[in-house]
Formats: sequence, structure tokens, C-alpha cells
Amino acid sequence: MDNTGIIENNKTQMRRGVLEYSILLILASGDEYASSIIQKLKDVNIIVAEGTTYPLLIRLKKLGLLNYRWEESTQGPPRKYYMITELGRQQLAGLDAAWEELSSSIESIRKVTYR
Repeated sequence: MDNTGIIENNKTQMRRGVLEYSILLILASGDEYASSIIQKLKDVNIIVAEGTTYPLLIRLKKLGLLNYRWEESTQGPPRKYYMITELGRQQLAGLDAAWEELSSSIESIRKVTYR
């Protein structure tokens, strides 16, 4: 595998690692349906496949971090809107703290090694 392939693989792994966090962040600002969540992720260059997102939404619901409701749509069939639960907000707060700690640590390493 050439260097480009390794970098792309690493980027994919990093995106996967922050996908749950990103979805909770999106839903913290309001209810969304799956296609809208996917589009918001794509808008900020977190490219994900529907085949990755839907199972993750189901898993987050089973964990009690999300709920959903069905809502009629003027543009087709009813849509399933996801919303963050109180437990999801607690998880998000923990992920926020972990993100701050991790990004601070990485920045410290970068300052020492990249001069």
C-alpha cells in the first residue's frame, strides 16, 4: 500500500471513531431524520455511507441515547426523526470532555514535534 492509501485508511478510521460523537452533536441542536444527519456529516467532510449510519442510529437507540418519532412528510413517505435523550446528553458531555482532553494532548505533542 502506498503512502496515499495508508493516509486514506487512517482518515477513514478517524472518521469512524468520531461518528457517534458527531451524530450526538448534530442531534443536540434539534431533531433530524437520517438523510438529513448524513447530509450534515457530508457538509463538513465526514463522508459516511448510509450502510454505516443506519446501524449506528439503531445501536444508539438501543443504548437509550436516542429516541425517534414518525412524522408525515409533504415529499413522500413519513420520516423517522431522531432526537437525543437525557442519557444521550450525558454521553455527549462525556464525549466532549474526552475530545477536549485528546485534542489538547495531540496539540501538545504537535507543538513539541513540529517546529
